[in-house]
Amino acid sequence: MNSLYELADVVRSKNAGPLLITIDLLFDKPEIFDRVMASEIITPDLIEEIYGIPQNEVRVVPFAAALAIKITFPRVGPLSGSPGDRDVYGAQQHTPIAEVKIP
Repeated sequence: MNSLYELADVVRSKNAGPLLITIDLLFDKPEIFDRVMASEIITPDLIEEIYGIPQNEVRVVPFAAALAIKITFPRVGPLSGSPGDRDVYGAQQHTPIAEVKIP
């Protein structure tokens, strides 16, 4: 088993506006993308488990032509740039998912 961090060429997060976070998983080989997709691990259920976001508020969109998976969900905590926001750009939100193991 390997972590997504080991398998993906890029694992990143960023704001998708002031209310949403998006995580991009980009792969450099079709067989790795196919392996991750076949595992059926990257689901709204997983995001709920990791981030505490209700499944119905999570979108997981695979894009095979780009060997990519985009995950979008509401920000947890204050809005981007609000007092108390510790990650204005949303660039630190990918770490928990990067550790997910893929068989």
